[in-house]
Amino acid sequence: MLDIQLLRTDLVRVAQRLSARGMAFPIEEFQRLEAARKDVQTRTQELQNRRNALSRQIGEAKRKGEDARAIMTEAAALPEEVKRLEAELEQVQARLDDLLLGIPNVPHESVPTGSSADGNVEVRRVGEPRRFDFVPKDHVDIGEGLGLIDFAMATKISGARFTLMSGAIARLHRAIAQFMLDVHTGEHGYTEVYVPYLVNAASMRGTGQLPKFEEDLFGVPRKESEKLYLIPTAEVPVTNIVRDEIVAADRLPLKFVCHSPCFRSEAGTYGKDTRGMIRQHQFDKVEIVQMVRPGVSYEALEQLTAHAETILRRLELPYRVMALCTGDTGFSSAKTYDLEVWLPGQNAYREISSCSNFEAFQARRMQARFRNDKGRPELLHTLNGSGLAVGRTLVAILENCQRADGSVEVPAALQPYMGGITLIGKAAR
Repeated sequence: MLDIQLLRTDLVRVAQRLSARGMAFPIEEFQRLEAARKDVQTRTQELQNRRNALSRQIGEAKRKGEDARAIMTEAAALPEEVKRLEAELEQVQARLDDLLLGIPNVPHESVPTGSSADGNVEVRRVGEPRRFDFVPKDHVDIGEGLGLIDFAMATKISGARFTLMSGAIARLHRAIAQFMLDVHTGEHGYTEVYVPYLVNAASMRGTGQLPKFEEDLFGVPRKESEKLYLIPTAEVPVTNIVRDEIVAADRLPLKFVCHSPCFRSEAGTYGKDTRGMIRQHQFDKVEIVQMVRPGVSYEALEQLTAHAETILRRLELPYRVMALCTGDTGFSSAKTYDLEVWLPGQNAYREISSCSNFEAFQARRMQARFRNDKGRPELLHTLNGSGLAVGRTLVAILENCQRADGSVEVPAALQPYMGGITLIGKAAR
């Protein structure tokens, strides 16, 4: 959520920055609600002042032995009017909050301007795509050819956009996640956490999924309780660790890593990436999350992005880093880098991680704070990124490490997690 004081003092500039990401800020509606809020607050304050003045007059009249009944009658009517105005103020404030919950974050000044992914800017490219002496297959043909990925069976069990893996590929999937967790905890200083996969609406609202993106979520109704949601990313439960908390300054930065399944309805994406594992309803990610002081959050963004890149480098997968433009930056983010891995089967770079700085946008929704050097509560800055998406990493390994006979070489970094297996061949029937 945006800072209400910033909107009150610099509305035109905020609206201009939001227009760069294709969002027309509802200036007139905001100003109308602000005017209503000010009016009600002014009237409430005037009544409270009048009530205090009458209380003094009553005391003075009684001290002098004068008749105070008329003053007392007027004073007796004021609490009900104050109560009515307070209810009116609550309604206006609720409408204002609803408006602000639908407004995205203001992009950082360093974010390139653009209306779509075509405006994203390549920052760097690491590794050279492999030159094959045969026509490379995509991961679907590789996995099915090995008899270790079965999309038809997953569709029978659940429906479209699910995957069933078995044997060495299922083990490789597990090994990827374990490798990522070990690197991030052992080398990058993250604390591993295990979190709930079902969260409440307050948690979804805190990280920006609600109310705007409810159709992209899997809701789980309950008869006598608030609806829960399957997490679309571990970002949600992990970041909400600090919701309604005031963190001691000496604990910062907080750095967490979490491996979890993720669930997304992919509303509105039908027809896109319907083949294979690129866009699934259920997939695994290893998520890295940081909560930091505001003054160091952009330094932390570079660090977090480098941590995600480390995984790609260790697996020897070619990739590039893209700075997302204003029109392609996510709702809650102030600045995002996408890591895109090379997929020979698609002859293209595809996203495998998004690393974002949300500044205080999420923290303001969650009231996630720390005590600054003056001992006063101040909003944290939150960041996160995939370190990495496990399924897409599996896809990249299958496609980049395939051999002409259909087998797949296991990257050296993963061989210890595979019991020394160096080559995945066709499953025995």
